[in-house]
Amino acid sequence: MITKITGKLLSVSGDTATLAIDAFEYEVLIPEFNRRQLQTCLGQAVSLYTLHFLEGNPAHGGRLTPRLVGFLREVEREFFEMICSVDGVGVRKALRAMVRPVRDVAVSIEEQDAKALSALPGVGPATAERIIAKLRRKMPKFALLVARDEPLADDVTSNVVEDTYQALCSLGHSEADARRLIDAALATRGRFKDVEALLRAIYDQSHGHE
Repeated sequence: MITKITGKLLSVSGDTATLAIDAFEYEVLIPEFNRRQLQTCLGQAVSLYTLHFLEGNPAHGGRLTPRLVGFLREVEREFFEMICSVDGVGVRKALRAMVRPVRDVAVSIEEQDAKALSALPGVGPATAERIIAKLRRKMPKFALLVARDEPLADDVTSNVVEDTYQALCSLGHSEADARRLIDAALATRGRFKDVEALLRAIYDQSHGHE
């Protein structure tokens, strides 16, 4: 299983990126939202977190072709695997649908916004409802992803954000209000090593606006 690939980005075309690694060139399938980021990295070394799968239908005389799907962040790959686990959603369909950042799609799922999900390429109303039914309770981690210019996230910060979200909800805040408070604190560009530090910043900011 190939789980990560690092090399010089030679080209980005359509839904594929080509990386040079020593004497080899690798073609990796990429989602649209990552393609936009990768276009600014041509000629640079990049790392992609990958899934390895076989494409084709040998039962009908075809052959199986090995493919790689790659993402700039490990959490994006995790989200993609979840989408692929929904009945009727395969790798190609999920890849085509991911034109918006993971955070945006996760918020739509968490808020049961079937209309927004149905607007994604290849996702109709029935598929949107299946995605919501299966994944809604698993979305807080992804809905709280920090919006960053850099492609790689700090995993520790991601865990702190998710735990803080759960803490705010347990204190009586709604899901939307918890996200709003966290987003406002993160917008200060502070570094929060633990939940206590992030909660302190949230409540300091809230009191400052009173």
